[in-house]
Amino acid sequence: MILAPSLLLALLPQETVVFEGDWLIVAEAPASVVRPGAAPNELVLENGLIRRTFRLVPNAATVGYDNLMTTEAILRGVKPEAKVTLDGVEYAIGGLLGQPEYGYLRPEWLDAMTADPAAFAYVDHEVIETVERFPWKRVRYSEDRPWPPPGVGLALRFRGPPGPHENVEIVVRYEMYDGIPLTCKWFELANGTGRAIELDAFTSDLLAAVEAESDVELPVRWKLPNLHVESDYSMGGFMPKSAVQTCRWVPDPQYTSQVNYRRQTPNLLVVGPPLGPGIEIAAGETFESFRTFQLVHDSTDDERRGLAIRRMYRTIAPWCTENPILMHVRSADPDAVRLAIDQSADVGFEMVILTFGSGFNIESKDPEYQAQIRELVEYAHAQGVELGGYSLLSSRRIGDEHDVIDPETGKPGGAKFGNAPCLCSEWGRGYFAQLYDFFEATGLDLLEHDGSYPGDVCASTRHPGHRGLADSQWRQRETIVDFYRWCRGRGIYLNVPDWYFLNGSNKIGMGYRETNWSLPRARQVVLGRQNIFDGTWAKTPSMGWMFVPLVEYHGGGEAATLEPLSEHLDAYGQHLANNFGNGVQACYRGPRLYDSPETRELVKGWVDLYKRHRAILDSDVIHLRRPDGRDLDAMLHVNPRLEERAFLSVYNPTDEPVAQTLRVPLYYAGLTDAATVAHEEGEPFDVTLDRAYAVALDVECSPQGFTYYVFRE
Repeated sequence: MILAPSLLLALLPQETVVFEGDWLIVAEAPASVVRPGAAPNELVLENGLIRRTFRLVPNAATVGYDNLMTTEAILRGVKPEAKVTLDGVEYAIGGLLGQPEYGYLRPEWLDAMTADPAAFAYVDHEVIETVERFPWKRVRYSEDRPWPPPGVGLALRFRGPPGPHENVEIVVRYEMYDGIPLTCKWFELANGTGRAIELDAFTSDLLAAVEAESDVELPVRWKLPNLHVESDYSMGGFMPKSAVQTCRWVPDPQYTSQVNYRRQTPNLLVVGPPLGPGIEIAAGETFESFRTFQLVHDSTDDERRGLAIRRMYRTIAPWCTENPILMHVRSADPDAVRLAIDQSADVGFEMVILTFGSGFNIESKDPEYQAQIRELVEYAHAQGVELGGYSLLSSRRIGDEHDVIDPETGKPGGAKFGNAPCLCSEWGRGYFAQLYDFFEATGLDLLEHDGSYPGDVCASTRHPGHRGLADSQWRQRETIVDFYRWCRGRGIYLNVPDWYFLNGSNKIGMGYRETNWSLPRARQVVLGRQNIFDGTWAKTPSMGWMFVPLVEYHGGGEAATLEPLSEHLDAYGQHLANNFGNGVQACYRGPRLYDSPETRELVKGWVDLYKRHRAILDSDVIHLRRPDGRDLDAMLHVNPRLEERAFLSVYNPTDEPVAQTLRVPLYYAGLTDAATVAHEEGEPFDVTLDRAYAVALDVECSPQGFTYYVFRE
């Protein structure tokens, strides 16, 4: 056993410290620790909110997993810590045999349980500090979050059983983070056999969890255990439920006493890649799996669960709190770009993107073109503006030699977007080499990477970057993840319409139908607010971009567009209110941000409002009333750590003024008895909270208007 000196603990068992406050509100919570358990040869990993208990003899295994916030057991059975298939042979990593009942787990059974002689055996462990997954260079405004997240790490070392893999070493690693019921798990495999071995497949976690419901029949939809499980092997979706490729809840065949007659209750969490990885590990090399995060919920309330998930992203992907104000200029002509930069600097926009269809070509190797882009970058930087550009990746066809090959037909096609290039083809390798070179040569600050790799597989055996179907997904993911992490380490902002947050991307679409921006302006405004309301349940405001069609987009003609801007100040102002009033940045797509002094004043006014209240507007959202075009709708930003504890945004979609009393819940703002409220930038007045930490607030809003209220302690 090796203990890091800064984390060394007394060798006597200690009592669990249960945190009695609300971790979503308080500034501090108990630190994560590793300590001896109640029984000999037992270790406990805990932080006052959750506790995971390990037995080390006769083999290492998780024998307890507890939600200290609700006093509930999460674990009902002992499983291996992981599984690997090497050269066609499957091995368990740790684990214990002989549990008599899998509906629950009693501590007194553990002493009679035995080790699997064919499993990888526990050797020792190490208590370490948390480590950053990759560097994050902070070059723009973001929330002041530590990186890596503070907490504690535990590494369990195992060695293979006698036989062909006895000199393979596997280290199963855990991290637990301070002040949040969140853990991370992954493993590293070191090949000490002296020869190459095949890693055909692996399962990086198995969790026999207590079922969320017991149903004799087969329901249309099962209720799952109250955990949010997400890995950084995510792609092909706008939300975790569609993008996470690795985390599956399945029936547990050992749970023979379950209520379901067909024994189909999904209460066994299995985490592993959907394919392969099917890779060769050379002698002396080390393989590292993806990381999986488990967030333990303490409630079934949708808002509280959403707040917890958003806190998770702020903790393990804090770059998602970067929220630059950005413009999409539709022409890459240098004069057009300079105009966009000049106007952006004038009104306080912070980033200009050479958007799709602009003529920007990141695949150009022409030194003169790259020098032209560098000049524009330097021109932007001189005015305090960042500059970036657009590139299309997966949703296009390159050619039979370079596209992914459908394993069913043996021909190009079958990808998520029909045809797509294989990132491990000769073209794919050249494309990513070009991206690295272009950013080095030009100093661009952002990449908008459209059609990012969505997890396509490839059956080709002729592409230089993968051997065949089995390793095609793993190797393609490696290619794009390595690039995104490189970008994060250089401070390059990443707009990626796919769920790559845990690998370094900054922003994804908030969630809208693109053709809706061709609808009449008034409909766009209400639908846009619905998109923001719906998109911020699992995303922070800074994680999702919206869209503002300054020029025609997907048709719609004059009725859908804002140009000439000075002739549509009402609709332009409503778009600005939608976005800045909710802390959301949009892609303002057009040739300019303003066309008259009045338009400039309108845009600058909204930018100034956002910047005055930036910290609270970038904070989490409480969803009060979803927009329906019939009555006031409202969202509340809350942050108990700020001087401005809450920001209430109110919209009136009707053609009449509305005066109404709104009930404003302030619990998550950390307010308990009283508060001061200011209507817009007016004089503050005192209010008293009721026993549910809410206040009845009289609000007034003009026709088709927006107003706001700021709450302080």
